[in-house]
Amino acid sequence: MCGFVGYIDAEIPVKDSCIKAMADTIIHRGPDQDDYYIEDGAALGFRRLSIIDLENGSQPIENEDGTKVLVFNGEIYNFQEIREDLINKGHTFRCHADSEVILHGYEEYGKDILNKLRGMFAFVILDKKTKKLFGARDIFGIKPFYYYLRDDVLLFGSEIKSFLPHPSFVRELNAERLPEYLSFEYIPDRETLFRNVYKLLGGECFTYENGKLTTERYFDFKYEIDNSKTIDEWADIIADTFAKSTAAHKISDVEVGCFLSSGVDSSYTVHELNKLQKLKTFSVGYAEEKYSELSYAQEFAKVEGVENYANKITADDFFFSFPTVQYHMDEPLPNPSAVPLYHLAKNASKYVKVVLSGEGADELFGGYNYYKEPLDYEKYMKVPQPVRTVLGTVASRLPSFHGKRFLVRGRYRIEERFIRNNYVFDWKERGRYLKGNLPSRNPAVFTKPHFDKVKDLDDVTKMQFADLNTWLLYDILQKADKMSMASSLELRVPFLDREMLKVALSIPAKHRVHKDKTKVALRLAASKQLPQKTADMKKLGFPTPLNDWLCQEKYYNLVHEAFTSDVADEFFNKAAILSLLEDHKNGKAKNMKKIWTIYTFIVWYREFFINR
Repeated sequence: MCGFVGYIDAEIPVKDSCIKAMADTIIHRGPDQDDYYIEDGAALGFRRLSIIDLENGSQPIENEDGTKVLVFNGEIYNFQEIREDLINKGHTFRCHADSEVILHGYEEYGKDILNKLRGMFAFVILDKKTKKLFGARDIFGIKPFYYYLRDDVLLFGSEIKSFLPHPSFVRELNAERLPEYLSFEYIPDRETLFRNVYKLLGGECFTYENGKLTTERYFDFKYEIDNSKTIDEWADIIADTFAKSTAAHKISDVEVGCFLSSGVDSSYTVHELNKLQKLKTFSVGYAEEKYSELSYAQEFAKVEGVENYANKITADDFFFSFPTVQYHMDEPLPNPSAVPLYHLAKNASKYVKVVLSGEGADELFGGYNYYKEPLDYEKYMKVPQPVRTVLGTVASRLPSFHGKRFLVRGRYRIEERFIRNNYVFDWKERGRYLKGNLPSRNPAVFTKPHFDKVKDLDDVTKMQFADLNTWLLYDILQKADKMSMASSLELRVPFLDREMLKVALSIPAKHRVHKDKTKVALRLAASKQLPQKTADMKKLGFPTPLNDWLCQEKYYNLVHEAFTSDVADEFFNKAAILSLLEDHKNGKAKNMKKIWTIYTFIVWYREFFINR
């Protein structure tokens, strides 16, 4: 595990210290070691967090004849079998780290090596002779990869902030994408809020040659539903596959711990890892007990007989760490759960270097409550579209009544109805809060292409497919990586494994989601090993006291100061955003998500365009 940086820039001389300055900005990703490859116009930098082959696993690493050099961030869980295959084909290895199999694998198989890798990764290989680059990101997008492309300059790295010291980097806000940010809480494509900075997407690879960068998708999620098995058979397959995945994700030369919340996903992960080793677990909660999951987590830790290290965060902890959280996030992310995750990782890093976590189970196995909605609409969708449109339009103009929301939403097809779970600002209202003549595209423009790829499948599966390509990539995995690495902690996600994915993409929707239960097959698998109470635990989604805190004078004043600042005045209609804040404080409306989305942007902007 590490962070990497690099550039192709003919204007930077060989002895320039630029690459080291870039690597130093992400020292938190790899405090154990740094190293570099530098020549005229090209450089690679590496920050290492030593996990496997502690003595010899340094990077950048070269192939046998010194013509190619690699930097890599992540873990390859099947590297030993790939290594054996490559040795049999005549390749010579210098160390026992997983990074070297990518380099030799690329020599042997070209880009086809990507389909052999089981793990999380982002990497770049530089051909020294041609200055050609080849790189890729894992199929889920667990590990980040950013690049800056302007004129004949290419910068790349694990974090955007690593570009800041480079003299060719122009720090400029991509303001045209603010409307999408206000709706989704992230930019739902490869662009970022930094102009000319892009994300390589999950399952993509790229080549850069003669000043031109080309991306290509080498992997896509494809459902191949198998209706031949009973739910009990699926539960047994899940249990067997997850046990093997957890064992594979345990590979390390340092101690591995586990995050533990109240939910079935992390509890199941703890249970499997506890079979293999003596285990430390880590939990976090709020000082306000009604929002805290700690009691459930600690109760399960006692049942499992594992050590549990818990910490509670206060409102002061939450608010005063928030600028640091947004700095480490690189792009503004208003998901409040990022803050307790930051504090959880910070505490865990005092004891271990690696943790396993339960991310991804909801997207793969149908864990979100909103996946139940298509089942409620199943019969109503058989009513002709024109009739549903009329009923929904009439209902939308009437005062509130029981069933109004059902009729209003029922006029839309699933790809129009489901943009993102509880997306924040409706596209028609964003102009009320934003200044300037910014483009205002319907958010459905960004999600409809995902629905189109699975147009022949059921609505539950369509929603999951959209989440795999958006919510999981741009929110869940973004905050998991950034918040753990901020404390030099490697986070591994055994649900997001190639073999687990094969299972998840085969299970019929009827075994994933029922009207009264989510993750049906996964819960059944867990119930055969965990207490029934834990297996059936409803998803809490890490509830936050933020609604209450924003009504308290101290924290209301912090947000009020931001909403009346010069930054707010530059981008937002002050009267409109202050009205959101006042109405929330006075109990006229629950505007927490909208307030926090705007506040997050202001805090993030200050960190990257004013304070640093």
